[in-house]
Amino acid sequence: MRKFNIRKVLDGLTAGSSSTSQQQQQQPPTGNREPEIQETLQSEHFQLCKTVRHGFPYQPSALAFDPVQKILAVGTQTGALRLFGRPGVECYCQHDSGAAVIQLQFLINEGALVSALADDTLHLWNLRQKRPAILHSLKFCRERVTFCHLPFQSKWLYVGTERGNIHIVNVESFTLSGYVIMWNKAIELSSKSHPGPVVHISDNPMDEGKLLIGFESGTVVLWDLKSKKADYRYTYDEAIHSVAWHHEGKQFICSHSDGTLTIWNVRSPAKPVQTITPHGKQLKDGKKPEPCKPILKVEFKTTRSGEPFIILSGGLSYDTVGRRPCLTVMHGKSTAVLEMDYSIVDFLTLCETPYPNDFQEPYAVVVLLEKDLVLIDLAQNGYPIFENPYPLSIHESPVTCCEYFADCPVDLIPALYSVGARQKRQGYSKKEWPINGGNWGLGAQSYPEIIITGHADGSIKFWDASAITLQVLYKLKTSKVFEKSRNKDDRPNTDIVDEDPYAIQIISWCPESRMLCIAGVSAHVIIYRFSKQEVITEVIPMLEVRLLYEINDVESPECEQPPPLPTPVGGSNPQPIPPQSHPSTSSSSSDGLRDNVPCLKVKNSPLKQSPGYQTELVIQLVWVGGEPPQQITSLAVNSSYGLVVFGNCNGIAMVDYLQKAVLLNLGTIELYGSNDPYRREPRSPRKSRQPSGAGLCDISEGTVVPEDRCKSPTSGSSSPHNSDDEQKMNNFIEKVKTKSRKFSKMVASDIAKMSRKLSLPTDLKPDLDVKDNSFSRSRSSSVTSIDKESREAISALHFCETFTRKADLSPSPCLWVGTTLGTVLVIALNLPPGGEQRLLQPVIVSPSGTILRLKGAILRMAFLDTTGCLMPPAYEPWKEHNVPEEKDEKEKLKKRRPVSVSPSSSQEISENQYAVICSEKQAKVISLPTQNCAYKQNITETSFVLRGDIVALSNSICLACFCANGHIMTFSLPSLRPLLDVYYLPLTNMRIARTFCFTNNGQALYLVSPTEIQRLTYSQETCENLQEMLGELFTPVETPEAPNRGFFKGLFGGGAQSLDREELFGESSSGKASRSLAQHIPGPGGIEGVKGAASGVVGELARARLALDERGQKLGDLEERTAAMLSSADSFSKHAHEMMLKYKDKKWYQF
Repeated sequence: MRKFNIRKVLDGLTAGSSSTSQQQQQQPPTGNREPEIQETLQSEHFQLCKTVRHGFPYQPSALAFDPVQKILAVGTQTGALRLFGRPGVECYCQHDSGAAVIQLQFLINEGALVSALADDTLHLWNLRQKRPAILHSLKFCRERVTFCHLPFQSKWLYVGTERGNIHIVNVESFTLSGYVIMWNKAIELSSKSHPGPVVHISDNPMDEGKLLIGFESGTVVLWDLKSKKADYRYTYDEAIHSVAWHHEGKQFICSHSDGTLTIWNVRSPAKPVQTITPHGKQLKDGKKPEPCKPILKVEFKTTRSGEPFIILSGGLSYDTVGRRPCLTVMHGKSTAVLEMDYSIVDFLTLCETPYPNDFQEPYAVVVLLEKDLVLIDLAQNGYPIFENPYPLSIHESPVTCCEYFADCPVDLIPALYSVGARQKRQGYSKKEWPINGGNWGLGAQSYPEIIITGHADGSIKFWDASAITLQVLYKLKTSKVFEKSRNKDDRPNTDIVDEDPYAIQIISWCPESRMLCIAGVSAHVIIYRFSKQEVITEVIPMLEVRLLYEINDVESPECEQPPPLPTPVGGSNPQPIPPQSHPSTSSSSSDGLRDNVPCLKVKNSPLKQSPGYQTELVIQLVWVGGEPPQQITSLAVNSSYGLVVFGNCNGIAMVDYLQKAVLLNLGTIELYGSNDPYRREPRSPRKSRQPSGAGLCDISEGTVVPEDRCKSPTSGSSSPHNSDDEQKMNNFIEKVKTKSRKFSKMVASDIAKMSRKLSLPTDLKPDLDVKDNSFSRSRSSSVTSIDKESREAISALHFCETFTRKADLSPSPCLWVGTTLGTVLVIALNLPPGGEQRLLQPVIVSPSGTILRLKGAILRMAFLDTTGCLMPPAYEPWKEHNVPEEKDEKEKLKKRRPVSVSPSSSQEISENQYAVICSEKQAKVISLPTQNCAYKQNITETSFVLRGDIVALSNSICLACFCANGHIMTFSLPSLRPLLDVYYLPLTNMRIARTFCFTNNGQALYLVSPTEIQRLTYSQETCENLQEMLGELFTPVETPEAPNRGFFKGLFGGGAQSLDREELFGESSSGKASRSLAQHIPGPGGIEGVKGAASGVVGELARARLALDERGQKLGDLEERTAAMLSSADSFSKHAHEMMLKYKDKKWYQF
């Protein structure tokens, strides 16, 4: 029950309104001495836009390379387009239809790209602007597009279809030519079957008038474009996958579905010159080798100085079970088989020349894999790979959580880079990364930004995210401290998850002190210190904590579900289960119930710790009476106090990591003391619908006597109950234990299974109902409506130095605790003096009795000083702790108290503070020490907030929220005025909920796909500067000179034959194409695209200047032409006058 506050009522009466009025904003009550804080943030400071996308393109499907501009393009199955230039220059575009990209073709050195999609549309992209846009689109209505080919320096695009026809598109106007190659004209007239879809088109490198067409069935046709008939037809009885020319145009090679390669002479269509089965076993008696898997692609590249390269993917023999996908490089007599980690989507050979009729001189192969991009150096022995400079390894292990820190201390990135540089792998190619096109943008942002990603394998990666780029700095493997089971049989049966037992769930990081704390899926917490020195830890410090919540009401049991992936109410089982004679759990063993054992086993051998993050302490929750520990839902670390605190749906535990001691171990209910608004206390186990459960927990540092397990000590050894109460409680629990335990054991296996299914990032729930607000947020426990009164999880924790009680005259260190039922509780911390005393005297922890209430689970808390400035938690500045300190230093340390950077430590008694609390439903600003609600804002009624952060922006602060209904909102502080409310994206899967985070300076990010991070900004200033910050893909480059034909070739013919395609395919000779065949759609990438790309006054000026330049140029041309005409007219008149004089006096017969 809420306390009745007579003063509040009187204040409300004097203000002329009831204290219970449900206004959106509640002004400060009169009679309070709260100064009016001047707020500087206005709505015009906010604008939402996407900035950049990092990571590997999810589900790639197509690949292209511009050999002159040195730009790589990757298309995906979701219609995305990613363009890569030099490291730091990359771009993301999206086709509106979302159809899969089946092929990409650069207009080499033209700054344009053609994309062919699975919905039979072709699009022309303009890459000459920082944000590429579509100039033209062409939708085929009656035929399905299967293959495209654009010859170098040609404006005519050949388009092959499923019906076997070839249409020709003018890429300048994006219109169809009337010239069509019909399948029935191309194949033998005597052929009775359809040749299948077109799988290949290319022109003869030495004769543009001859087109090679490959049909799926195995037929290849050399078509003469001028005479409109087939010159030669080549037939083979195996399906064709790809075709490639020798640069001299006399031979070509085909790859087939039986794992063979056939090499053909152009003028010998009867049979192939050579048939090779690269991976087939050669049989002794001259029989054909056994068939192999299809060779999906082959490339034929020549060199001046040596043998040609034949490079192919696929073609392995069928008996190589379990063998990884391979790329085969055949060079002369040597064959190298390069194994890949994932299946090959496509590959391209990078060559020195863009001309197909010259020696190709291949120097690298770019291989697009399902989840990676690999570049192989062909010029070095052993074909080493290039070190990939792009941030494509985000998904190396699935991302389970991430945090974003903008405006970090400037020395952090160099420190992380220096320790990360030692982790680099060896054996890479010594050459520079060859994809180096484009130019970097002008980085207007100068502040350091760091992204931390937590992964399913227990690893943590630190990324430098400054100035819209991304580069990995350092990788930490948290699983190193645990014993690994060799195989499934060795695995201890205490595991609560079958896969990924080390997966990271929560990261708490203090950038100033560099202290790092993580919580993992196996109910484990690890604290790390940063050091530049290597150390060997003889014994890994470890604590075990026994945190238990007894269920005493069998009528309303709950299937507790772990935090990161909330579920709808249907996940719980409200039906009572009849007790079994033998309680069984998923981890029961022959010797009885699992008790007092952690889920993971910490290594007992010495651990070598490299420079970087080093383990300070491992804390594990243990099994209790056959029940697995519940996963951790919130976590906080404070370097100034030397404390770490964490909570789950059972309760809260606080650990002093300097003294390696458990200070607090309480059930959530026990935090309330006698002030529990739900009146949850143990009752007789009759079947009723009463609230159930008493918080029964205790501290364990290795050894716990089973008889004492029902005691619930707070800090120290005193118990909140007197001895009579304790005796009664023990008697009651003995009666209830059997029933509650039997039920618990029966559902324990289900809990364990659910833990795995719900916590792992790879299992995303597509059928999520975002309107159902009974399931909870990404970072806090998923308490369903059935759980509500019995399981109250800890959802938010915040260390600070503030007023803990109403009567306090000065601020003091404390911990604010938020729960899933919307309660905020305050725990007072009594810290010993600094130096050696801090390690000798105990920290005294006690609940203060202060309770505040909000609607919905608490997500975030922060504190403002009397001027409205954010007060960050106190921290201890980082120093190297592995170096022995000198005596003077030790003396200083003895005298020094931990540094607090919050201004509260120097505040006068009269000054007040503000607590900002954000829940799933609303935000409140509480005035301290009076604890009056100064301002209130109901954020959402129908949905709920997934993430709320208090962030700095434009020398001020605001509250930023992301709702499950897809809205991003910001509110001013402290008055909570709405400043921004934009519909951005709906919560389509839990990956977004788990990874969305806001940070300072208007930055935010989330995991848009399992492999990609999407960054966005809600700052108007960043939106305006974004155009300058983006890199340029297109740079003016001279096209290399065409190969020299040579004297004899010029004299006797030979060499490349050119073709006037305009004459052949133009409207005058071939007529117009049928209108019903394809529909032309103008794109937004013309002048509109330029307008969209360059916004603001600068863009307008640039466009005006461009128009003036063009006009001036035209006027100049006109002036020159007029002058030329004048001079020619003048000379004509002169000549005419001379002629007239010459013949003036002559008679007609004298001429």
